[in-house]
Amino acid sequence: MYTISIISSSIRTGRKSHNVALYFQKYLSDHFSANVEILDLKSYNFPLFEAPLKYQKSPSLDVLEFKNKIIASDGVIIVSPEYNGSFPASLKNVIDLLYEEWHRKPVAFSTVSSGDFGGLQALTQLQFIFWKIRAWTFTANFPVAKVQDKFDDYGVPTNKQETDDFAKLFIDEFFECIKSSKK
Repeated sequence: MYTISIISSSIRTGRKSHNVALYFQKYLSDHFSANVEILDLKSYNFPLFEAPLKYQKSPSLDVLEFKNKIIASDGVIIVSPEYNGSFPASLKNVIDLLYEEWHRKPVAFSTVSSGDFGGLQALTQLQFIFWKIRAWTFTANFPVAKVQDKFDDYGVPTNKQETDDFAKLFIDEFFECIKSSKK
């Protein structure tokens, strides 16, 4: 059984990317032997960090909990909206909080947008950043264009079969990456 963390990165009011995180939590729980938890950056409400965790003299319990959940995860799925051609500052904040913890960690991306391109500019930037910090990323991803039309507020897709078929391809490759990381 894998332990998977899903980072829901938007902290905005009315966010739609969180609905995709909810979908993946249910999908993984229903279709795979996985222990799945959403790490919702909105509920953490982290301040802007002035230093990576390893240089902080007195990190908060929330920060240590977040770090420990990333370490304990076999893989991490990041669900991120695209805002103005990039991803949210809340996500960059927690990426930079950690460093060694990301090394060789399988990381998958689902980017979303209200427009036609599914957050592909944010995806490109995230892949580069995680490559730079030596996480294991791969080419399969789960972009969602017009997210407001594709998922309800509970993570239920409007076209379940099509979404599940696409998710299966994405998750199968993610699990292959996890298996490879354990060799």
